[in-house]
Amino acid sequence: MNLHSVEMDRWSPIILTLVTFIPLAGALLLLSLPRRDRDIRVFSLVVTLFTFVLSLHLPVHLHRAQAGFQYELDRAWIPTPNIHYHLGVDGVSMWLVVLTTFLSPLCVLISWNSIHERVKEFFIILLVLETALIGVFVALDLFLFYFFWEATLIPMALLIGMYGHGRKVYAAVKFFMYTMIASVFMLAAILWLYAKVGSFDFVTIQNAIRNGQVANFTGAAQWLFLGFFIAFAVKVPLFPFHTWLPDAHVEAPTAGSVLLAGVLLKMGTYGMLRFNLGLFPDQARANAWWVMILALIGIVYGALVALVQPNMKKLIAYSSISHLGFVVLGIFTFTQAGLDGATFVMLAHGVSTGALFMLAGILYERRHTYEILEFGGLASSMPVYASFFLFVVLASVGLPLLNGFVGEFLVLSGAFQARAIYGILGATGIIWSAGYLLWMYQRVFYGKITHVVNETLPDLDPRERIALLPAAAAALVMGVAPLLWLNAIDPAVQTALAPFAQLASKVVGQ
Repeated sequence: MNLHSVEMDRWSPIILTLVTFIPLAGALLLLSLPRRDRDIRVFSLVVTLFTFVLSLHLPVHLHRAQAGFQYELDRAWIPTPNIHYHLGVDGVSMWLVVLTTFLSPLCVLISWNSIHERVKEFFIILLVLETALIGVFVALDLFLFYFFWEATLIPMALLIGMYGHGRKVYAAVKFFMYTMIASVFMLAAILWLYAKVGSFDFVTIQNAIRNGQVANFTGAAQWLFLGFFIAFAVKVPLFPFHTWLPDAHVEAPTAGSVLLAGVLLKMGTYGMLRFNLGLFPDQARANAWWVMILALIGIVYGALVALVQPNMKKLIAYSSISHLGFVVLGIFTFTQAGLDGATFVMLAHGVSTGALFMLAGILYERRHTYEILEFGGLASSMPVYASFFLFVVLASVGLPLLNGFVGEFLVLSGAFQARAIYGILGATGIIWSAGYLLWMYQRVFYGKITHVVNETLPDLDPRERIALLPAAAAALVMGVAPLLWLNAIDPAVQTALAPFAQLASKVVGQ
């Protein structure tokens, strides 16, 4: 064993704990800092950057050809009920952790001047939210998973309700109630599984189900599948559970919108892939037809509603409904291309839509409005800003060699393999996305300046450029070199698809 391997083995058992809880530790330290706004911002930036650098250990040292969970840590925590502190990641959850740590310092930068009151509280909430989001992706004990899942609600609702705009309290309460009530169905399913298996451990429960060791499972499986699915569908949000999202996005502060679109929505699609497919493959296959129909409705409906939005932020919010429909469609094709593409779209959407919300927030700081009619001709007064915006719009549209293209191409490939009509209908979503995003860009940046105030709007300052550059660079690298991500995603997807290959062989054998 060489020195490199020894060093890796020394870090592996604790790396997930460090990445998960360093932001929380930073939030606790912030409590003791004096209320000097600049010091608080710098400290928060250092904590989030350190967490991101630490999280890079995961992809650098991942055994990419190895299936199953890595960096595992499993310790008995509470003897009764039987709860373990069990953490681990595979090629799917690892990239979602890195996405979270990547976006968090950008959120600090983009909030540098836009948050003026209760600055300390804002960054404490932001750091607590980062820990909760990472915890969702690394937890392999269902009790721990549910704890982190619910823990994301409070800081996000506080961000919207305390630092948002307009009907911020209404949007925060609506977000909280929708997602909390839906999560109760998942809790009921988790408790039923614990009562039968005697453990909350995901791997233990999965093995017990596959070996036929769970009493009365056949009769309860459909209800268990739906219990998990409802919680995840509301979080995605999948049509028709989407109505909370536009309000939450429009009223949230920029950092809240970035983490909401970039990471929090992915909790739902990750949950479908990990739990609905991982624990209930028979039910996932049986219910796939109507789930895919809902995904296709979401793709087309989200795009069409985005097309008629007069509000820039609401347009981006509805685009998220459309893009996340692609993810759900890819997951329920049960194909290698579909699941690879679904995971890649999760990551690409987090980068490009996170950047779109940052760009919208930058404009809001200058004009205090998101109404598209208030703009026009900004390319002449803000050329650098217009260039960044165009680049991110093209990435979100799915221009080849940018990040949006790879995932959507793979999802549609999987959809065509599952059923040609699914691929055809899904492909229309790409056409509509080009329509609403490019039309928005035309109205905001081209034509004559009709409002005098727009003639003197300042272009991007150095801080804003530093915040946007990493997202733009990530969009380009993901489009040019997608195998850097897909090589790690592939083994995890093959593991998730293994039960479906067995199901197919059973059908052929009959």
